[in-house]
Amino acid sequence: MTENLPPSRPARSVAVLGTGIMGFPMARNLAGAGAGAGLEVRAWNRTRAKAEPLAAHGVRVTDTPAEAVDGADAVLTMLYDGPAALEAMRQAAPALRPGMVWAQSTTAGLGALDALAAFARESGLVFVDAPVLGTKQPAESGQLLVLAAGPEPARIVLAPVFDGVGGRTLWVGERGEEGAASRLKLVANSWVLTVTNGTAEALALAKGLGVDPRAFLDAVAGGPLDMGYLKAKAELLLSGRLEASFATRTAEKDARLIVEAGERAGVRLDVAAAGAERFRRATEQGHGDEDMVASYFASFDEG
Repeated sequence: MTENLPPSRPARSVAVLGTGIMGFPMARNLAGAGAGAGLEVRAWNRTRAKAEPLAAHGVRVTDTPAEAVDGADAVLTMLYDGPAALEAMRQAAPALRPGMVWAQSTTAGLGALDALAAFARESGLVFVDAPVLGTKQPAESGQLLVLAAGPEPARIVLAPVFDGVGGRTLWVGERGEEGAASRLKLVANSWVLTVTNGTAEALALAKGLGVDPRAFLDAVAGGPLDMGYLKAKAELLLSGRLEASFATRTAEKDARLIVEAGERAGVRLDVAAAGAERFRRATEQGHGDEDMVASYFASFDEG
């Protein structure tokens, strides 16, 4: 993807652009024991106040993306969507240097990924498509699954970065095939969002029919229809504790990226499209910043 090659040594410093639900714990882990001896970490977030607590963990919080990437061995982007990641990198452009490795972890979708990869080529960066599987809890414990596709030399550079944020790294695609990791991420997310909406709808139907939701959980317990994810998401609803590990508004964004990817491939994804609409309605009802299982409320006229 570029003739500029990264240094053949593990990164010692990394810039993290985006410190939201996922980026914050990732930056914290990179600066601490999760990355072995720890890395020099600089972090930027559009709302600086959200990044400020990272200073207590040894992270240097910066005012601009350019300050964050200046002199870093690698850049990791974990922002809301592709356009946000591209804008942050454009702001960082004055301090980017040829051969710098860019691990792009934002769930951007295939259309936006094209623009991100093009920017990398124009800037002489070594682009690694590196979305992650997991939500807030595995991000906090450094146990994300990193899906990565990129040129072989970048693997050496990013080894301490990926080890710091994840429990395992899965390199996919042949010869760093562009977009291979993002395509796998979309497939995995399509399953996650389907199970989430299925859980929400089953519990909504239980309410409508006057069925004890725990009787439903007991009925499937221990059988082939049982799963840990069902129990976890159901418990969030039943307890009323909907703190987001993956926010409803973000789930809508991802569902639409999945539908768009299917359209590009000639695959019709009716369930994903309906799921996106459920997430939209729940967000409109005021549940956008709650956990995505709040799509439950989309089953009723009022949230």
